[in-house]
Amino acid sequence: MQENVKEIIKQDIWGSILDFLELGVKFGKGEKEINITIGLILLLVVAFLATSFILKWLRYLFTRKMGVDDKNKFISVFKFLRYTVYLIVIVITMSAAGINITILLTASAALFVGLGLALQELFQDIIGGIFIIVDKSLSVGDIIEVEGKVGKVFEIKLRTTRCITRDDKVIIIPNHKFISELVYNYTQNHKTTRETVKIGVAYGSNVTLVTKLLEEAVQTQKGVLKSPKAFVLFDDFGDSALLFSVNFYINDSFSDPRLKSAIRYAIDASFRANNISIPFPQRDVHLFQNQPFEHVSKGKV
Repeated sequence: MQENVKEIIKQDIWGSILDFLELGVKFGKGEKEINITIGLILLLVVAFLATSFILKWLRYLFTRKMGVDDKNKFISVFKFLRYTVYLIVIVITMSAAGINITILLTASAALFVGLGLALQELFQDIIGGIFIIVDKSLSVGDIIEVEGKVGKVFEIKLRTTRCITRDDKVIIIPNHKFISELVYNYTQNHKTTRETVKIGVAYGSNVTLVTKLLEEAVQTQKGVLKSPKAFVLFDDFGDSALLFSVNFYINDSFSDPRLKSAIRYAIDASFRANNISIPFPQRDVHLFQNQPFEHVSKGKV
């Protein structure tokens, strides 16, 4: 008798729990009816918690032997993957709970199309960020040039890359530019770069002396590498000058405008001391007339 009473009590409690879990709100009618119940919400919460735990464990498994920089890059990619996994879990859980997912997808198709068009560039930035992080085409500390702007990368995120320019201004570059436009990376392969200073001297100048003075002006500058050795090129015969370029190597191209300025100061001083002139553009003007100019008398216009 007591066992039957206990069994009845258990059934009543279990029945009450089931009734509580089935409480909810219904949307639509007939085959298009969607029933959001307390049980479904609890199921989604449990699925989210389980998914979150599994994802954290996978992230630890993949990043435990990575360096700090690689780990930060992987975490950025992982954030995007995590949202995608959460969306898949929601769909699978609702489908397992008996909800017709195709109804939701059909009803929200127009919304998805609108969001896709509005967020098209955002998705391009995210995809670009993933490519940058995975193939390591860009790293923190790289010196890049985008649309004529030179900057040093100090932060790479999933959507944007941040650089600081030579005049200490921060530029924020959408990542899709790195996969759709031409980008110069000065330090991708190594930190050493070759720089050039161009100069013109007057016709008749001693070109051997000019070459020697240019080499000396570069070799005495702090910041110019001794190896590879600097060299001078006689570029061309210009309209008003003999054109030269002095080429040298440095390991900090981010600060090269100051170094080039110092080299130009040294070249100017050296040329002045050796009487080598830097000409300005000159033109010969020829006047042609068919008859003599008329003389204007005093007091007459």
